[in-house]
Amino acid sequence: MSYVSIAPHALEYAATDLAAIGSVFSEASADAAIPTTGLLPAGADEVSAALTVLLTHRSLTWQALSRDYEWLHQTFVDVLNGSTEKYWVTEVDNAAHNAIYTANADSEWLIGRPMIGNGANGLNGTGQNGGAGGWLWGNGGNGGSGASGQNGGNGGAAGLFGHGGNGGTGGTGGTGGNGGHGGLLIGNGGNGGNGGTGAVGFFGHGGNGGNGGAAGLIGNGGNGGTGGTAVHGPHIPNLGGHGGQGGQGGLVMGNGGNGGNGGTGPGAGGGGGNGGNGGAAGLIGNGGNGGAGGTGPVGGVGGDGGEGGILIGNGGVGGNGGNGGTGGNGGNGGAAGLIGNGGNGGAGGVGRSAGGGRGGNGGAAGLLGDGGNGGADGTGTQSSGNGGKGGVLYGHGVSGATGGPMSSRR
Repeated sequence: MSYVSIAPHALEYAATDLAAIGSVFSEASADAAIPTTGLLPAGADEVSAALTVLLTHRSLTWQALSRDYEWLHQTFVDVLNGSTEKYWVTEVDNAAHNAIYTANADSEWLIGRPMIGNGANGLNGTGQNGGAGGWLWGNGGNGGSGASGQNGGNGGAAGLFGHGGNGGTGGTGGTGGNGGHGGLLIGNGGNGGNGGTGAVGFFGHGGNGGNGGAAGLIGNGGNGGTGGTAVHGPHIPNLGGHGGQGGQGGLVMGNGGNGGNGGTGPGAGGGGGNGGNGGAAGLIGNGGNGGAGGTGPVGGVGGDGGEGGILIGNGGVGGNGGNGGTGGNGGNGGAAGLIGNGGNGGAGGVGRSAGGGRGGNGGAAGLLGDGGNGGADGTGTQSSGNGGKGGVLYGHGVSGATGGPMSSRR
């Protein structure tokens, strides 16, 4: 393939010269218009009159052709000028890319990460971690999935601005990778990877889900990964993987991530994995919800809801307990900040042969807000959870909890 090298300044000079030529031609045509189109007959005879008509007609034809040429000439000059502008834009864009490439190369050499750009994703089947994003601007790369028996790769961290990468899925029986940290100024944390399904045979436990990545100043925490499903073993009871923890929300603003659900644990003696706890918020934001416990002969425990923001924010809802022969307990609701409602407790899991799980307690409010409802018990013999305490200045305590002095409800 052959290439053409273009110098934009040369095109610019050519367009200027052509425009000058067009101006000279237009002036010459205008100067010749009156003398050539306003001829008078040299005499009163018929020959002089006929020659005058002929020459005048030729002059008018020339003027019409001149106008067409002037239009065509100006069109060509305009096209040339437009091409020049496009080449200049390309030159500037190339220079900017070269500058970014040079800056990234220097940054890589100095601190091991680029200045601008997204991190590379880890290769699937290797458990490779995702690369870090540019320290100024860029998302972290996603972690690669793990091979059999191998954990998933962690997501890469972002820089000042950007989202953390998601964790990779665990291989057979492997733990999911953790989500990457969000941008230090603005950006969400990455989600944790799901745990791998258990292996067939003696070691059939499901892998745990990865934890969600935390945010920086502003952003939401990543969600925890789901625990892997266990495989029923011939002699050893196998358990479902636990759900990952939700990432913490931004220190200034942002919600906590939700906890991952626990994995299923089938077979005699097995059990469902516990749900992950929801992430806490910072100053302003809601706590993440707890993950549900996995099902199995013994149901997994639901994760607790995350705490709401210190200034403003609701507590997260507790996860439901897993169903099973024995139901798992529900997770507790998260406490609220100064202003906000406590999270509701999760319901206890249904117990098919033994007791159902106990419902989780509702989260307490701070100064202003209602306490969370206690979770209902499973269909066994356990009791429901206690309601959360209402706000100190104003709020309702529910399901037997004590409210603030302005209002109380039982």
